[in-house]
Amino acid sequence: MTEQGTSTTADAAANRVINFGAGPSALPLPVLQEASQAILNFQNTGIGIAEISHRSKEFTACIQDVEQQIRTQLQVPPTHEVLFLAGGGTAQFAGAVLNMLARSWLLNPEKQERTLDYVLTGSWSVAAKKEADRLVVGPSGTGVRVNVVVDGREGSVDGKSFESIPGREKWKFSEDSDLIYYCENETVSGTQFGFEDVPAVEGQEPVGEESALAKEKTTFPFELLPEGKLWPLVGDYSSSFMSRPIPRLADHAIIYAGVQKNLGPAGVTIVIVRHDCIVDVDAAAKLGAIPVPACLSYKAFKDGKNTPNTPSVFSIYVCGLVLKRNAELGGIGYYLELNRRKKEKVYKVVKEGEAKRVLRLKVKEASGSWMNVVFTVLGEGAEARFLEGADERGMKGLKGHRSVGGIRVSLYNAVTEEEVDKLVAYIREFIQEEQKGKPSLPSETVAV
Repeated sequence: MTEQGTSTTADAAANRVINFGAGPSALPLPVLQEASQAILNFQNTGIGIAEISHRSKEFTACIQDVEQQIRTQLQVPPTHEVLFLAGGGTAQFAGAVLNMLARSWLLNPEKQERTLDYVLTGSWSVAAKKEADRLVVGPSGTGVRVNVVVDGREGSVDGKSFESIPGREKWKFSEDSDLIYYCENETVSGTQFGFEDVPAVEGQEPVGEESALAKEKTTFPFELLPEGKLWPLVGDYSSSFMSRPIPRLADHAIIYAGVQKNLGPAGVTIVIVRHDCIVDVDAAAKLGAIPVPACLSYKAFKDGKNTPNTPSVFSIYVCGLVLKRNAELGGIGYYLELNRRKKEKVYKVVKEGEAKRVLRLKVKEASGSWMNVVFTVLGEGAEARFLEGADERGMKGLKGHRSVGGIRVSLYNAVTEEEVDKLVAYIREFIQEEQKGKPSLPSETVAV
């Protein structure tokens, strides 16, 4: 890099704040700089990436490379397709339901009742269930029932909040479900399924949750599902995609993720679909299934090689830059360890704040998200003081979701460990100032 280029990079870094926002998330500075050049001239074509045809040979090579990078880094098996849709995770609340119901009708057109199972662990899984209710409940009836497998609110102190992943004994799957939905990470409540016993990736040894926390089983209970069957399992990985390996990816029917947390700008949803779930939705509709719009038909995207319509070319291109950088850094194994360290540092300082009656974690730590740490600042006006102090130090996006309030620290891949260290130092400074005059709690009484 030239002296001028080095200066430009330094200037750009100096002018940027630390983005702890819940999404769209921060993106790596080198990626933004390369993308800014492509805006004007993509691969010396004389055409900007935002202008180039989605059917050009240059973009065709780009989208194929992004697919291959996802396959390689996540170890996606050949039994699954990688599709690029629009509409975010919200569109897939409907897309997954409609495609899986079409599959059910084609497999068993005479089936009297079809069942959709929903695991409720936070706001997004509740929203997914509401969309299913809206689609299948009507005056004419569809013969489809929506079943709640487990509701995390039932185990909370107030009966309304999502504080933890429910224990195994509370789960009630349907006997012959046509869809089983779960949201792996809940950005609003700050709950996430535990990470444990995932096969080694890229030469790394298998790893597990810290032993002290592993006593509380918070991983998804795959062992409760029937062996020897193709599970209709749908995982919403929108806010944790590419942050750590996906447990039993090959056993999922569908995994989807909006890219705007860890991969690129909003506009693309990655949908990994098992081949038997890519069906002729029009044929299913003739048998009585709910019609599927073409923009949600997985078969339309597979047959159209991911371009049945004009995709978000720029977003897909930036995803490719991020994936390339990920591979250079060490792939998903690198982010697994980086994100583990980042979340440990933040939870540790929040627990210090709890001991001094300044902060309170909103979830049980064993169920706490690696990506979105949610806590409350105690005391009148304290939250405003916390946010003001963070803003003065160039730390943005820390205010919690409007539905739950408090503070939310989002630790997506592009948030560096150095940036987390700056936040932790500020939180400790804030605790010290706020704690003056407040008695500390005995260490054994601090809630985790």
